[in-house]
Amino acid sequence: MWNDRFIDLFQRCVNRYQAGDRDFTRYYESPLDAALLAEIGYQPREFFDFVEDFCEEGDPSPSTALLIAAVRRDYFHVVMKGQPGTRQLTANDLPTFGDEIHGIAYLPRILAKARAKLRGELDPNLMFGCGGDRAFLARHGDLHPADFLRQVWAAGDDDSKLVARLLRH
Repeated sequence: MWNDRFIDLFQRCVNRYQAGDRDFTRYYESPLDAALLAEIGYQPREFFDFVEDFCEEGDPSPSTALLIAAVRRDYFHVVMKGQPGTRQLTANDLPTFGDEIHGIAYLPRILAKARAKLRGELDPNLMFGCGGDRAFLARHGDLHPADFLRQVWAAGDDDSKLVARLLRH
């Protein structure tokens, strides 16, 4: 099962990171590891960001990383029919930290990142589920990042559905 392979790879990457190996490009040398990333629509750096944050900050947990990957994988197969995204959202494309939708600062930024995460189009130097994202989600109803991704998926381009949910909390 892909989820067991994900957790196994995550733990092996954690072990390498904790042993001092920070070169994530060497983490996925096995064809099976590369195949897993392709199967779930992930880039090597994307996977590594969760490992690095877990090792450095203790969060997101391996189970959170798995749940986020499950949403991305589902979107990749259901909506994108297994085809990779065609664009890339860079830091220059992101709304600023202070941009607002209906008075909710940071919402435009996390929405842009969440949509790009779903499509697999985040620049390797960006991360959905980073510390800023986790803090925002904690302040707005203690939302789990994977739940937020699913809500973004369900809302499509209709931000009002997400705003209404956030304003209730």
